[in-house]
Amino acid sequence: MGSPIWPVTLTCDDLVLRPIRYRDRKEWTEVRSRNRDWLAPWEASNPMPGGGLPSYRQMVRSLNIQAAQGTALPFVITEWTPGVREPVIIGQLTVSSIVWGSAMMATLGYWVDKSHAGRGIAPTAVAMATDHCFRTLGLHRMEINIKPDNGPSLRVVEKLGFRDEGYRPRFLHINGEWADHRSFALTSEEVPEGILNRWLRSRPH
Repeated sequence: MGSPIWPVTLTCDDLVLRPIRYRDRKEWTEVRSRNRDWLAPWEASNPMPGGGLPSYRQMVRSLNIQAAQGTALPFVITEWTPGVREPVIIGQLTVSSIVWGSAMMATLGYWVDKSHAGRGIAPTAVAMATDHCFRTLGLHRMEINIKPDNGPSLRVVEKLGFRDEGYRPRFLHINGEWADHRSFALTSEEVPEGILNRWLRSRPH
């Protein structure tokens, strides 16, 4: 049985957030390989003895199970470009750790191809997903945790108006070691008009 909240596709102009698929392996792997050095400092790692990262198929299977359970929304970030038959993969965004009941909250993580950085892709994608969680799913709180030295991601939450809620020592295992993070959050009451609308109005043209 599928989840009542998944699958879903979100669009904003040429940007499309859609479910990650098994058949995306070749394209996804090419993008990740091209961005290996760019993403390495922020890459989640496995602290278990001898633990490694899952294969692409294992990752998609795990994300699909979480989506079916209503605890995750695993998107790839894609964009329409001239001369292509479908949008090309330029990143990934996952809403995870969705908690229902009295909490109604989730955590969001993402990465974007370095060649597309600086174009407003990441804040637009984060805003699209957050609006969907607040307005369609009825979630109340979205959280993003960022390493203090991850300048590009810090600029994303700053642009979108996420609150800095403080420092979390050794919060997540990143690039082979336990890493400190800063926690940022936003609640639905803070963006009654929608975070995407606010971002699109404020961004330079």
